[in-house]
Amino acid sequence: MPTYRTAESVSPKHPDKICDQISDAILDAYLKHDPDSRVAIDVAGGHNKIFVTGEVSSNYYNVDIAAIVRRLAGDIELTTAIVKQSFEIARGVDIGGAGDQGVMVGYACNETKQLLPLEVVLSRELNQYLFAQWPYDGKTQVTLEDSTLTSVVASFQHVKRTALESAIRDWLKNELNYNYNTKDVALLVNPAGDWQTGGFDADSGLTGRKLVVDNYGPRIPIGGGAFSGKDPSKVDRSAAYMARKIAVDLIHKEKANEVYVYLAYAIGVDQPLESIAIVDAKEYKISGYDLSPKGIIDLLKLKRPLYEATARYGHFGHSEFAWEK
Repeated sequence: MPTYRTAESVSPKHPDKICDQISDAILDAYLKHDPDSRVAIDVAGGHNKIFVTGEVSSNYYNVDIAAIVRRLAGDIELTTAIVKQSFEIARGVDIGGAGDQGVMVGYACNETKQLLPLEVVLSRELNQYLFAQWPYDGKTQVTLEDSTLTSVVASFQHVKRTALESAIRDWLKNELNYNYNTKDVALLVNPAGDWQTGGFDADSGLTGRKLVVDNYGPRIPIGGGAFSGKDPSKVDRSAAYMARKIAVDLIHKEKANEVYVYLAYAIGVDQPLESIAIVDAKEYKISGYDLSPKGIIDLLKLKRPLYEATARYGHFGHSEFAWEK
């Protein structure tokens, strides 16, 4: 029986990705002035309105949220509802504990130089290629059948189907860095028709709604916690990055084909309740890493304003991030 694998990617102008970027740009602004800021920001937007809500505890409260929103979403009506972090949450974090409970999953494989599943890399690279030409709302999707790329789906705003199809064929011919048979690839280009209305004009967006795109694609399990808008005391972000770091380390160290890493935490507790790696189907207890929130933050230098970039094209597989090295 053939094996099918499909993954999608969305452009930075997709409504959900706009919300992710706003959340992380606000986080970056707080961290720039106070690296110890506690931040949890969620954004909902659509139809000329943006709602920014969450919790912030910081020594700096002059972040110009309206300017960040205008830069990323244009001139749009803004409502904010931001309060300080709950005392009950803060008391567990203040002693070095995790900011929440949760399960974090890390993954790496040897299919691509990014150590990500091939279908994820292909859908992302095609999206980036098209977005460079048409920086608007858009989606891409690829399907593999065993060793053959069988279909490509692309929908992009403000571009005619003929031009978009021509660009995809150019990508298949000149930009595809993998030895796949592409002669008979089915192209579904603007399959619902060419479209001009996109972004917040056509749809609403929400921080954390593209979790599978942010992680490893649909065939790899994810912990379920969103990343964007959260400072690194929230282990659903920082420990997910650490899980990826461990998976990358083990791929190289063990010369493995595939590694899964699972970390589980309780709020207010500094050490994980579960810390295992599955290396080519063999389970190992993780050792040699400080898996406390402080240990992770210090190792990966996570108190810097680096997060807006993570909200554009996934949090993994980009060499500039410390958890990829």
